[in-house]
Amino acid sequence: MNNPDFKPIEFDRFKNEATLEQLVVLSNMESINALLIAQGVSQKERLFQLNKVAIAQMKSLLESNSIKKLK
Repeated sequence: MNNPDFKPIEFDRFKNEATLEQLVVLSNMESINALLIAQGVSQKERLFQLNKVAIAQMKSLLESNSIKKLK
C-alpha cells in the first residue's frame, strides 16, 4: 500500500477493546478471508467482499435482540 495515511490496526489492542459484535465479525472475516484465498480470489476483490459482509453482519448483530441477551 502506498497510502501515507494508512496505519495498520494493532490487533492485540483492538481485540482487548472490541465489542462482542466486533469480535464476532472479526472471527467471521478471518474465516471467510481464508476461504476466499483458497479460491484464488484477488486481494482487491477479497477486501471488497469482506467489507460488504462485515457491514451486513454488524448491522444484523447490532439490531439483534439475541446478542443483547449474551451481554
